[in-house]
Amino acid sequence: QVQLVESGGGLVQAGGSLRLSCAASGRTFSSYAVGWFRQAPGKEREFVAAISWSDSSTHYADSVKGRFTISRDNAKNTVYLQMNTLKPEDTAVYYCAATLATILVVRTFEYDYWGQGTQVTVSS
Repeated sequence: QVQLVESGGGLVQAGGSLRLSCAASGRTFSSYAVGWFRQAPGKEREFVAAISWSDSSTHYADSVKGRFTISRDNAKNTVYLQMNTLKPEDTAVYYCAATLATILVVRTFEYDYWGQGTQVTVSS
């Protein structure tokens, strides 16, 4: 089992920045790839970014590429999502998730463990 806890959400003006953290406990976290997803009201949960466990390779949704950066610190069992140049359309609950998949995956069903989410609200 892996337990995930997100933090760092909040209210920010458009153009601002936030850094989300995903702290893990339980089984060897460094063996898991980690993804960030988000879900806006009335919409499906969508992929944002993912990072591998082995070489820290990354993958981003087109909507956040160049603005968001995912990183991990295995010594701290933590994955981060640095979000810059935020837009009102980035408003959502952000979730981190972990998977044993050996390649970067983007679909929700491919992830085994989920956090409870953290709210990000971007005002215009």
